[in-house]
Amino acid sequence: MNTEERREHLLKRLREAEQPLTGTKLSREFAVSRQIIVGDISILRAQGVQIFATPRGYILPQEQPEASRMVTLVCQHDAAGMEQELLAIVDNGGAVLDVIVEHPLYGPIRGDLLLENRRDVRAFLSKMQKCQANPLLVVTGGIHMHTVRVPDEETLQAIRADLRALHILVEDGVARG
Repeated sequence: MNTEERREHLLKRLREAEQPLTGTKLSREFAVSRQIIVGDISILRAQGVQIFATPRGYILPQEQPEASRMVTLVCQHDAAGMEQELLAIVDNGGAVLDVIVEHPLYGPIRGDLLLENRRDVRAFLSKMQKCQANPLLVVTGGIHMHTVRVPDEETLQAIRADLRALHILVEDGVARG
């Protein structure tokens, strides 16, 4: 199988997947190195294919129910507040799609998260710890944004209420409790 055929099969495999697929699993399936898969994913993204890289692997965005909507929440906390923040969102029925920080030199920096439940949050935090990685919020003194998918206004209000109670939600430029 040549490079183009592998990328076509890789994209087909991602379209058929119901769960994220790890680079390691894909490399075994295609009998190539994990780094080749990472490169293939980069090429597919450059060709306009939206592929999320989550803590559990690669996945294509799923079609969302008509009732769901995307909102941006501005938050501020230190690294220790991440777990509380993410659980406040997923426990109330939201999905954290990404994190965005506004870098003073480079502008917006975005990382895909796609966290939908406690298991996803635990996997993300575990991977961060294992990699000894710093969260993006360290660049901006804790201020960051999340794109959150919610099924309805009631869910959004519950998320906002919990984030306010944790003194994490930034409203009118101020973290409020």
